[in-house]
Amino acid sequence: MANDGSRVAFLRSPAGDDPNTCLWVLDVEAGTERLIADPRELLRGGADQLPPEERARRERARETAEGIVQYATDPALKVAAFVLGGRLYSVDLDGGQVRELHSASPVVDPRPDPTLQWVGYTSGRSLRVTPLDVDYPGEDRVIAEEVDPDVSWGTAEFVAAEEMDRLRGHWWAPDGTAIAAARVDVGPVTRWYIADPAHPDRTPVQIAYPQAGTNNAIVTLHVLGLDGSRVDVQWDRDRFPYLVDVTWPPERVPAALVQSRDQRRWAVLEVDRATGATRSVWEDRDDRWLTIVPGVPAWTDDGRLVMTADREDSRALLVDGEVATPPGIHVHHVLHVGSEVVFAAWDGDPLQLHMWRLSPEGKLDRIDDAPGIQGGAAAGPTVVVTSASMEHHGVRTVVRRGENQVASIESLEEEPIIEPKVSFLSAGDREIRTAVLLPADHQPGRALPVLLDPYGGPHFQRVVMARNEFLEPQWFADQGFAVIVADGRGTPGRGVAWEKSVYLNFAEPVLEDQIDALHRAAERYPELDLSRVAIRGWSFGGYLAALAVMRRPDVFRAAVAGAPVTDMQLYDTHYTERYLGHPDEHPDVYRRNSILDDAPRLERPLLLIHGLADDNVVVANTLRLSRALLEAGRPHRVLPLAGVTHMTPAVTEHLLLLQLDFLQEALGLKA
Repeated sequence: MANDGSRVAFLRSPAGDDPNTCLWVLDVEAGTERLIADPRELLRGGADQLPPEERARRERARETAEGIVQYATDPALKVAAFVLGGRLYSVDLDGGQVRELHSASPVVDPRPDPTLQWVGYTSGRSLRVTPLDVDYPGEDRVIAEEVDPDVSWGTAEFVAAEEMDRLRGHWWAPDGTAIAAARVDVGPVTRWYIADPAHPDRTPVQIAYPQAGTNNAIVTLHVLGLDGSRVDVQWDRDRFPYLVDVTWPPERVPAALVQSRDQRRWAVLEVDRATGATRSVWEDRDDRWLTIVPGVPAWTDDGRLVMTADREDSRALLVDGEVATPPGIHVHHVLHVGSEVVFAAWDGDPLQLHMWRLSPEGKLDRIDDAPGIQGGAAAGPTVVVTSASMEHHGVRTVVRRGENQVASIESLEEEPIIEPKVSFLSAGDREIRTAVLLPADHQPGRALPVLLDPYGGPHFQRVVMARNEFLEPQWFADQGFAVIVADGRGTPGRGVAWEKSVYLNFAEPVLEDQIDALHRAAERYPELDLSRVAIRGWSFGGYLAALAVMRRPDVFRAAVAGAPVTDMQLYDTHYTERYLGHPDEHPDVYRRNSILDDAPRLERPLLLIHGLADDNVVVANTLRLSRALLEAGRPHRVLPLAGVTHMTPAVTEHLLLLQLDFLQEALGLKA
């Protein structure tokens, strides 16, 4: 959004069955939309050939669309830069003229400078800039690169992109004369190899994977002048090795949020641009872990630092160190900081997320009045509100100024043929938020086999008031199941104590809560057949499914475990050590929470599914469990997905049908 709120840029595909997203602009005053850049025209019917670097970025971002999937603009929203086919384009958001810029190839993460003279981007392991004006006498040039193949400039390392929600590694100075850039050295990081068994002639891909308990990449920060100068930013990296985020606000010096390896301490550091010296302006600590909240640190127009901190069982908004939100408000992310602060937060009900505004005087108001999951953007007097709800399909987007709606952005999504019918309940003494879905043609009194469909892990919810979140569960319900989705301990939105109750113990509380939710749902719906209960899940949900069928065969009769982490030491440092500590300090914790030792206990049907190209949860997790099961003489099934990563959009439909067939067979539902 333009910093004065006059213009909004957004991505939208031309139709619900077209995956190619186009760049659009909404002029707020006129309420009119303009198509700015159409990838089909720019590619002239050709395919968008993605370089490996862009594929890796999209994997970390969980991006499944095609076309223009990422763009960056100047603060006034006059120019946008984006990539197609590894080539760099800019577009004038006033006139709509699209031009290809001179650049090295491939281009990743282009960002125009605030003065609209240059575009900074990465290519390979180098950070480069190129003139925004193709007629400018300057030329594309390297700002930073090294001969060492382990060193890259201007990119995010694995844990930053996968776990910290930081997908970038370079930030322009407000005056356009310098770039703050991350230097990433993966030399100390363990090397893993991702082979493609379907193509034995291909060399395995080498990746630097920071396995729990091993070395992370060495990440440093530098201020690089376009005049060739370099200033190295100095801080105690032994104390704070993680670079969480960087910001360079107008009229201010750059600042960095840095974090300790155990994630119990962090600091906001202001950087002296001339010398690289840093000054701590905020520090916090926690006995368990500190949670990264997108959008902070930030500064108000009058220079006050905006952060978040866990206070009184709430994730509070802090302004200059003072709590600005009442107990019970749990901040999810900060959308805008200017004279006001606009943020999204839960308020007592974890099923709903709402937008809030904090005035300069400290007055707090809720912006939206709709039920469901709200988000959006804000600048100047303008607020964009996106809304997902049980009352309508997809996401609705409106633009507001003050109390008035001044425009809307139409969604062109297809209307699903499935209409979720969801009943929400708070199960048991712990009031586990639970969704129950029955077949659309269900007749009371007819016994139903049960399918639990959780994620169940930290940092992510499944039970929310958004219709599209229940399309797959309803599809399974319509095949003859009662489907239960439950968010147990560790999931966000219910307070700090609830969220952090899984510290050093994934297995017991998350499994216990799924079983409690099942039994409470059966009390409400007596047609649930507890003699035929199955569970399915992906990623943490896959771990939970395998855990359930092996440790509680008295409850679960079958499981589908997709991309499960079976050995906690096979996952990355930042995620795993946050919850389970360092494996050298807590070897017993890792052993109790891993499931390889449970292999001899398997007595129910188990289907393991894993993408062979998965570089997030590597297939070694499934293969090691399969080997342990084989050595224990326990029959099971393994479905390898050749060429598939942690995401499965290309095979989702057929994968659902295969899971359905397995579950029907395992529960004796086939005629």
